[in-house]
Amino acid sequence: MTDPKKPVLKDRAPEDLDPSDWEAFRAQAHDALDAMIDHIRDVRERPVWRPASDEAKAFFHRPLPLEGRDFGTALTEFDRYIKPFAIGNTHPLFMGWVQGAGTPVGMIAEMLAAGLDSNCGGRNHIALDVERQIALWMAQAFGFPLDASGIFVTGASMANFLSLLVARERAAGARNVRLNGLNALDSMLVAYASREVHNCVRQAMELSGLGARHLRLIPSDERRAMRVGDLAHAIAADRAAGFTPFMIVGTAGTVDTGAVDDLDALADVAREEDIWFHVDGAFGALAALSPALKPLVKGLERADSIAFDFHKWLHVPYDAGFFLIRDPEMHRRAFKADAAYLSRAPRGLAAGETWPCDLGPDLSRGFRALKTWFTIETFGTELLGACIEQTCRMARRLEKALEASTSFVLRAPVTLNIVCFGVADDPDGDLAREVVMELHESGEAAPSLTILDGTPAIRAAIINHRTHEADIDTFVALLEATLRRARREPHELERIAEPPKGPGRTRLSQD
Repeated sequence: MTDPKKPVLKDRAPEDLDPSDWEAFRAQAHDALDAMIDHIRDVRERPVWRPASDEAKAFFHRPLPLEGRDFGTALTEFDRYIKPFAIGNTHPLFMGWVQGAGTPVGMIAEMLAAGLDSNCGGRNHIALDVERQIALWMAQAFGFPLDASGIFVTGASMANFLSLLVARERAAGARNVRLNGLNALDSMLVAYASREVHNCVRQAMELSGLGARHLRLIPSDERRAMRVGDLAHAIAADRAAGFTPFMIVGTAGTVDTGAVDDLDALADVAREEDIWFHVDGAFGALAALSPALKPLVKGLERADSIAFDFHKWLHVPYDAGFFLIRDPEMHRRAFKADAAYLSRAPRGLAAGETWPCDLGPDLSRGFRALKTWFTIETFGTELLGACIEQTCRMARRLEKALEASTSFVLRAPVTLNIVCFGVADDPDGDLAREVVMELHESGEAAPSLTILDGTPAIRAAIINHRTHEADIDTFVALLEATLRRARREPHELERIAEPPKGPGRTRLSQD
């Protein structure tokens, strides 16, 4: 009789999942690659963003397919239902949030990495050497010791979380919170950051079990940087109350305005108080690649750890976050675990003393280092740094245009590449919100909204290496025209602009 607990398998299995006709597949693959290269080349000819059509949304509500279809059919569906409705961050007038724009080089590198299909959690293979090369390069760029430890993660949010776990491990010492939990601590651990810090730091406190209540948000000054004097007072007050200060988080490029904390002063406090000093440099840390901007992040080289993203200012395709730490032994102590299936050998594929799984929580990891290596190897840090400088120059150009405008007012100082502004005589921010939504829906540009001092503000985060002077001038003209539409006022630009060529097409010339 058939055992009902055993699966019934087909008598004949397929040979494998490779193409049955390699040459036909090659032709389809080359066509798909050519189409994506054209897609990037012609980015200015498309709207910044289009909402997904009802047809596209309906397409992704189908039941699970039991039988496959031709690869060419799937490519056609990609062209029809996915490619036209991407978020739009490759476009030079995408200024919403801090998102890199990618490069054709990065796209090819991602394809090559997918072809190798390397699992970078461990073992003895060249992909791990590429990742170690990136760590060495970043140690050089930031002035860290050359034996500094680093690991790729999804993004700076995860890197900030890892930094907190390492700092917690250091503070716990022999009490071993990994084994015994937080009950082993003599007193509650307390961390410090500016009130401008990214929410992921609060979330890291929650996920680590320390609790968001034990993150002290220090007031910021007129530049929206942390008040160092207030930090020192908060630390003293917590020590007097029986708490254990264990971590200071400085920010290089705040998410709302791009402000940079006085990292040198924070490093001084951390050293005097014997507290772990971490820098959330999600995008701003890479200002160190520009000789002109590097002074803004002075003190970064004194951090115990840094979180940053290659997929922002370096335009490596998503995702490519990185965690860099000064003390490699402390890094391993926070994450290394023994397991039979992770046993090391003197030689062979299981050789190697330190694997990436000893430096973070992931065992299954993609080859993020390859697209980063290609980006740095192809362009070099001088050109990459120059592109970073360019985005800051474009922010200054927008700042000057807004200062000359009677329609808009600046809402925060411009430190790097983020410009926050509002509509004049708009105390509740309603017109600012309407302008942003209208620009999104028209496909003309994509700034974002943030809340500054309780009021909505328009936020232009100029990250894209494709954004030039003409794009900034076009953006300013679009702002003026869109505001008049929001107020239902006639505008000269509306009379001279060409009519839209299709849904969401750009109404004003980009020349």
